[in-house]
Amino acid sequence: MSGESAKVFVITGPSGVGKGTLIKQLLERVPDLALSVSATTRAPREGEEDGVDYHFLTEDQFQERIGAKDFLEFATYSGNHYGTLNSELDRCLEKGRSVVLEIEVQGATQVRAARPDSVQIFIAPPDESVLRERLRGRGTDSAEAIDRRLKTAEQELAQQDDFDHRIVNDDLDQAAEELESIVRGAVGPEA
Repeated sequence: MSGESAKVFVITGPSGVGKGTLIKQLLERVPDLALSVSATTRAPREGEEDGVDYHFLTEDQFQERIGAKDFLEFATYSGNHYGTLNSELDRCLEKGRSVVLEIEVQGATQVRAARPDSVQIFIAPPDESVLRERLRGRGTDSAEAIDRRLKTAEQELAQQDDFDHRIVNDDLDQAAEELESIVRGAVGPEA
């Protein structure tokens, strides 16, 4: 992948739709891609590492970074802040590597405004009941948190037509193939 063809891929969709799983498969299929590590104020889940899974920041640290204009995008989701540090994006693009951002819909809108050349991909569930079961099956959130995520998902799903591409994650292998096809189509077959 050359520097001129390095792209920013924004992958978004409701919580529980399978973005992380699809991105993991995409990175295995297209190993030249880099994954931007997001910052968050949420507490680490079991097994998550600072700087690997997220940059875990305190509320004060996050607000300082906002004030310093260190974020390409940031959003509040289910009571926590999430954001993409400009330094993360620059680290990848300066090496000529296309970069994947796994971010919330609010953040995707900000990236679209700041980087209109980004490739915006929305991952959708087959239906809301599947999304509810996936969130419950993760076992990481309380019933109240799941309800908040589902309310947010309803608003996010209403915006899916604003994206360049939409993939319904009904069949994981098929969705992974669609995602790979979109990425390879944007950066060329040598990726």
